[in-house]
Amino acid sequence: MGKAYGFFKCSASKREIEAEIPGMRNAAQTPGELEVSLTEGLDSIKGDEGLMSLVRQLRQKDFNFAMEGNYPNATNQDTAGELGNILNMAYKSNLYKPGEPFYSEVVYQEADGSYNSLE
Repeated sequence: MGKAYGFFKCSASKREIEAEIPGMRNAAQTPGELEVSLTEGLDSIKGDEGLMSLVRQLRQKDFNFAMEGNYPNATNQDTAGELGNILNMAYKSNLYKPGEPFYSEVVYQEADGSYNSLE
């Protein structure tokens, strides 16, 4: 099971973002097997010390939403790529005004336990 996290800053409400996710997924052509969940705030993110260290750093960047992706029969990196595609579509959605800054970071765990950001 591939797993990845996408962190981003958005002034829209959780409800507004959740309403846009199906359209963003469709535009990004993400696989139906990819499970995506949205969390407002980073306090409810739980994981190993590596992930928690990243979450502490991302809090300082004022990220206020996290999207977790779980993708059966995929790698963590592939899952991160799919989340990245969804977040790219978020910026093109009604959630952001034209020219409004967009900040996001997608991370996944490597086999050695370290975390990488999607490039």
